[in-house]
Amino acid sequence: MSYLTIEDTIGNTPLVQLKRIPSDAARQRNNIILGKLEGNNPAGSVKDRAALSMIKRAEARGDIKPGDTLIEATSGNTGIALAMVATIRGYKMVLLMPENLSEERRQSMAAYGAKIILTPKTGGMEYARDLAQKMEKDGEGIILDQFANPNNSLAHYETTGPEIWRDTKGTITHFVSAMGTTGTIMGVSRYLKEQNQAVCIIGAQPEEGSQIPGIRKWPEAYMPKIYDGTRVDQTESVSQSAAERMARRLANEEGIFCGISAAGACAVALRISEQVENATIVFIVCDRGDRYLSTGVFPA
Repeated sequence: MSYLTIEDTIGNTPLVQLKRIPSDAARQRNNIILGKLEGNNPAGSVKDRAALSMIKRAEARGDIKPGDTLIEATSGNTGIALAMVATIRGYKMVLLMPENLSEERRQSMAAYGAKIILTPKTGGMEYARDLAQKMEKDGEGIILDQFANPNNSLAHYETTGPEIWRDTKGTITHFVSAMGTTGTIMGVSRYLKEQNQAVCIIGAQPEEGSQIPGIRKWPEAYMPKIYDGTRVDQTESVSQSAAERMARRLANEEGIFCGISAAGACAVALRISEQVENATIVFIVCDRGDRYLSTGVFPA
């Protein structure tokens, strides 16, 4: 008999309809809002797809082999996903992350056997990325570089986009995603636009001064190289407080326990639903809420 491995459980996540949060106005406009539950992936986020894609394709090219040390700067989810895939496929994993990110993320990475290097919160992800590059130059390991690696967005072109198209039976009109590495929005946009150029692609970004784990407004020098602005029809800003409120509402009213960037994308999807008619709006629920418990967003 042939059995599944943990790798085989990545992808094909559920697409579920919001029933209680959408306003009466949105319902009267005949709009449907759907969340794609990427927290159902085995390491708990949408980044499982990109992690598997980047490692397997690097192996196929001969760039890495089991036993090598991999290095990555991460705000959390990619690091957890890479740590899982690395341990499955026989790699050592070194992860660099700002010290102010949640304890649950660090513990999850450590559980998969990764070595964690905390960087000053004042330097943000930019400092972590710079340090990772220095470590690679010094011969301490190989960077997969989620920010510049085309296999990040390719994972979503090959899996996430087709799943959304399949599960909406081609009726999707709007796609909303938080923008971090931009891999998800780049890959899904490319696929959906090939099916129907009219699908509107919307990126959620934090308002000025807001810090929302998983989404960023990058300085020009650090803009991910995989990002192509022509693939995003519009960007919408969301505040940290609005994203946190929506995270609590999703848990309390819909039973969807998700992270802050996912809730930010949901807030944008709801905003769009007030402006359109006869729309099927899909947003990415990129991870689970249990890795944010120590932040105080979900008070007991």
